[in-house]
Amino acid sequence: MTQEPTSLLPVWGRTPTARRPKSRRHQLPISSGAMEEADDHRPYSSTGRPFLSGLCAAALRRKPLGAHTSTAASGEGLVRQLGVLELVLLGIGASIGAGIFVVTGTVARDAGPGVTISFVLAGAACVLNALCYAELASRFPAVVGGAYMYTYAAFNEITAFLVFTQLMVDYHIGAASIARSLASYFIQFLELIPFLKGHIPSWIGHGEDFFGGVVSINILAPILLILLTVILCYGVKESSAVNTFMTTLKIVIVIIVVFAGVFEVDVSNWSPFMPNGFKSVVTGATVVFFAYVGFDAVANSAEEAKRPQRDLPIGILGSLLACVLFYVAVCLVITGMVPYTLLGEDAPLAEAFAAKGLKFVTVLISIGAVAGLTTTLLVGLYVQSRLYLGLGRDGLLPSIFARVHQTRHTPLHSQIWVGCVAAVMAGLFNVHMLSHILSVGTLTGYSVVSACVITLRWNDKGTSRRSLGNMSIWQEGALCLVIVALCGFIVGLCYRFNYDIAFMVVAFLIAVAASFALQFRQVYVDPPGFSCPGVPLVPVISVFFNMVLFAQLHEEAWYRFVILSLVAVGIYAGYGQYNAVPSSSDHSSVGYHGVPSEAP
Repeated sequence: MTQEPTSLLPVWGRTPTARRPKSRRHQLPISSGAMEEADDHRPYSSTGRPFLSGLCAAALRRKPLGAHTSTAASGEGLVRQLGVLELVLLGIGASIGAGIFVVTGTVARDAGPGVTISFVLAGAACVLNALCYAELASRFPAVVGGAYMYTYAAFNEITAFLVFTQLMVDYHIGAASIARSLASYFIQFLELIPFLKGHIPSWIGHGEDFFGGVVSINILAPILLILLTVILCYGVKESSAVNTFMTTLKIVIVIIVVFAGVFEVDVSNWSPFMPNGFKSVVTGATVVFFAYVGFDAVANSAEEAKRPQRDLPIGILGSLLACVLFYVAVCLVITGMVPYTLLGEDAPLAEAFAAKGLKFVTVLISIGAVAGLTTTLLVGLYVQSRLYLGLGRDGLLPSIFARVHQTRHTPLHSQIWVGCVAAVMAGLFNVHMLSHILSVGTLTGYSVVSACVITLRWNDKGTSRRSLGNMSIWQEGALCLVIVALCGFIVGLCYRFNYDIAFMVVAFLIAVAASFALQFRQVYVDPPGFSCPGVPLVPVISVFFNMVLFAQLHEEAWYRFVILSLVAVGIYAGYGQYNAVPSSSDHSSVGYHGVPSEAP
């Protein structure tokens, strides 16, 4: 048995008992200064080469598969109380908000009745991502962390921390934005009462701007966030009950709306089906793709699912397929009721029913919008706290985030923190102005999770193929994944800015060549539990399409990605690399692996 390279292990990752003899064959050169620091159990110096080499060594650490064990069994962790139905409703609650009553109509103004195809295409692309999430959720059924935890196991510590920061900015801004929208919808619902209409000050729910719009006061949004945070702190069983009730109400309203609209459909409104061509349908698919975002929330409930290895894949895929059916049904109804050219911009579905004299349906739509935003916000806050819990356990954030209440079995400090951040942002700032820099974290997480499925399937020791140059087989495969991602981004840029199609074709062919290398130069093993079909093809297509979508985001979203990544690296260099712990369940017996190619 050989010892792993010393320079790639943190000090606390070394086994203190029974030193094994050094192997000349596998020993890596290491400076005497670094050896002295390691022996003294001191962190690397903040200046010169030792700091950089220490940072690189720490950044390459990753968790072995065996280190992912739950603390729930000891009574110190979360409690398994979520069944398959609760998980499906959790995914639906996170995905379908007020957008089902708005986005369907606004996109139809450009794509026409072909918006139905847009939702089908976007749903198919999301299914690819969902298959990847389902495999990893089944493979890591005992821990919270979702995309962050999968990245930690498949790649390394720094990549996992970068994924967390990108996701968390999306979650924080998104929660504040949804809270303000929920407050606005709630006020609109109250104004249906005649004596309240026009008598509610704007600063209560709609927001009132000060200092040129820099500050926007909204009193109701923080109150709603505090209420939902209290529910989440009280217990997962109680918060799941609220989500189940609100999501069921939302589903019932969507079904009523669809059936009420079916009798008002004029099939002549579906012709022409794609009035602006197929390109407008594809463009619509890139827009409505984000309407499905939320199914990944199920993966973060791994430690609270009763039978995670079986139920998590069902919850992820079941909730997504249900959302596809609901969106397609609403699209067919709204484009059949009213010619797409006459659809409104702010509330197209409600206006369509009002034009048909079905005003009672508009009231149901308002109730459904409130219920939808409530569940989306509730699940969003829930997911954030579980991500902070995972980071706290791993030492990449202060240990206070890792504490779980002994009787409520909820991450109380993490939950209060995310609630306070969202409340401050929603109460003082018009975060809707930041909506154009969102979705970066979502696409980053989806792309990395798809890549994780491939890398975790690799069997380095099962292949006799020689690596190219000084690269290992693992590094060669990782390079191919990067090439696929870059080619997807280039294809997306060519599509967005109408560049010469030759550039698009060349980039696509390079991606195909990299995909062939992944297919034929790597050896794959089947994982336990649910298995994503068509590996590596399905994850590769998922990565490629996600990066095409990444290219469609606002330019400021790209700047945000780069700047936030640099900030995250700085935080990791100053705190994370020194405080990361090997495992939340057994700090003394499990260490990190070194570079991925050396992982067993």
